[in-house]
Amino acid sequence: MKIYTRGGDKGTTQLLSVGRVPKDHLRLQAYGDIDELNSVLGLAAAAGLDEPLAGWIPTLQDRLFVLGSEVAVPQPETLNMKIPQIQGQHTTELENWIDQLDAELPKLTQFILPGGCETAARLHVARTVCRRAERGLQSLNAAESLRPEVPGYINRLSDLLFQMARYENFKKGVADIPWDSGR
Repeated sequence: MKIYTRGGDKGTTQLLSVGRVPKDHLRLQAYGDIDELNSVLGLAAAAGLDEPLAGWIPTLQDRLFVLGSEVAVPQPETLNMKIPQIQGQHTTELENWIDQLDAELPKLTQFILPGGCETAARLHVARTVCRRAERGLQSLNAAESLRPEVPGYINRLSDLLFQMARYENFKKGVADIPWDSGR
């Protein structure tokens, strides 16, 4: 398989089942943000996350590929294809992980600034990329309906990434930075 096809040189890309679309199409923007999130998670993992977070990253990355595939292939039934899909149990798994971390973390009583140790800061960046991906999916959903599991999963993932960042700071002995609205 060649890496380059020259097909996109004129500003379009091929989407299975619908043909060529502009590279700024809502669908391409949405799965591009998902792809970026996946890369940012890889960057966070490379910095040396504590367990259980390090063990969760490959699962999250796999699920982001599933999510990206679902977003990238509109109308898979027209292709007679079975595209993997995000399921409700995937979101439930994220909620379970959030609860697991929450049980170990100090109670959150105020807003905190993104930052702390390097791995927490990288997870905060992942959270903001996730929020952008969520906004892109919402725009796509307004134009072309997505299954409800899709926005639910990405919303819960951003919550998990917030807790993961707090957990990294906690495990590395770095206090969360409280937001001081009077500065």
